[in-house]
Amino acid sequence: MTWRPDMPRLAFSPADPRSGFTLIEMLVVIAILGVTLALIGTNLRPVSPATHARAAAQEISGALRSARSLALMSNRSVDFTLDLSPPGYRWGQEARRSLPNDVSLGLLTGRDLVDSKAQGRIRFDPDGGSTGGRVSITGGGQLWWVGVDWLSGRVSIVRNPS
Repeated sequence: MTWRPDMPRLAFSPADPRSGFTLIEMLVVIAILGVTLALIGTNLRPVSPATHARAAAQEISGALRSARSLALMSNRSVDFTLDLSPPGYRWGQEARRSLPNDVSLGLLTGRDLVDSKAQGRIRFDPDGGSTGGRVSITGGGQLWWVGVDWLSGRVSIVRNPS
């Protein structure tokens, strides 16, 4: 079929340069759809307490390793302080960091490093050693132990110890 001047124009004609969308308009629409899908995807899945417990164990082990590194680099003792309620921790001069409220913490440390019923410390020495100790993290039926070796200061994580 050919077009004649006496025929009505269609609303969308490939020959009309004003019809259709520009590349920029298409990219903007695709970007908006992508952001919307990402937000919907993350908000629909609730995070379980077991996931919070695992993340807390990894976060605490990283903080303990950072405290040990700081003790080695600064050539002075560094305390890692654990708050059991509300759950949180800090080391050295760092600000206190909070943990999710659906995890419960426990601390095994020396008697002289217990500050109160809800707070205790693990000390790292400049030679790499430490006072040793263990942090237990419970949530969603999962139990994690983050241990610190007293001789080497090495930090380890164990899931569901038996």
